[in-house]
Amino acid sequence: MKKLLFQLDTDIHPAVFDTVVAYDGGADHVIGHGNVTPENVTPLVEGTIFTRAPKEKQFTAIFVGGSNMAAGQKLFEAVQKNFFADFRVSVMLDSNGSNTTAAAGVAKLMTSGEIKGKKVAILAGTGPVGQRAAVMMAKEGAGEVVVGSRKMSRAKAACENMKNSFNVELVPAEATNCDANGKLIEDAQIVFATGAAGIELIKPEHWENNSNIELIADANATPPIGIGGTDMMDKGNERHGKIVWGAIGFGTLKLAVHKACIQKLFESNDQLLDAEEIFVIAKSMA
Repeated sequence: MKKLLFQLDTDIHPAVFDTVVAYDGGADHVIGHGNVTPENVTPLVEGTIFTRAPKEKQFTAIFVGGSNMAAGQKLFEAVQKNFFADFRVSVMLDSNGSNTTAAAGVAKLMTSGEIKGKKVAILAGTGPVGQRAAVMMAKEGAGEVVVGSRKMSRAKAACENMKNSFNVELVPAEATNCDANGKLIEDAQIVFATGAAGIELIKPEHWENNSNIELIADANATPPIGIGGTDMMDKGNERHGKIVWGAIGFGTLKLAVHKACIQKLFESNDQLLDAEEIFVIAKSMA
């Protein structure tokens, strides 16, 4: 029985990256659909659940992707509304690679030190990777997770969204430039930069001599990277007494987690892989 993965993307074109990883993860055929919305997804889902026999439904799965996590989350939920009884297939959500990237970054930080009880600062944290990383840190028992943004309104909205989706308490904060981000991390033990590509969020002088900081990760692999004075290739390197993970440093795990999730989709027809489930897989592989 061929393993069929239907790649439902909220963008015009299904992401080539996700298609390649899907094949590398074990799918026999990847069928991509672009511009998929909650309003037009029902016929696509019905095609996956009404075709194969009950014991063969596990060989059909759905991947929800696209560049917009908010849109992806709505589509992920809309897909599930079409399921009933055993008429269902497994579904994975990884819009913009946010779940797998966040899971890999946090899992690698956990191999380098303790998260429980620590204060975490997520710089430029209102994007999809930042929001998911914040959730994972909170679920791991961080004492406080601060989500930074250039606009307080966006920080508050992101924290509220994560509270509604995952029942976690996050702290919004406004930081409009490098110096403001430097203030944001002054009493943090863990710093995770999740800003846009090519945007420096803090300079070396903001963290190198800060004795509070223990662990650092940066999800930006496009120079200038988010945390000045670190390297995208850092793999748990020690810099100025802190353990540092760069985007390429934990990127190998991100790809491995993505492939493992694709493989897992075909183990049964009742799996839903979102942030928490993907994080469990990442921790087991880190």
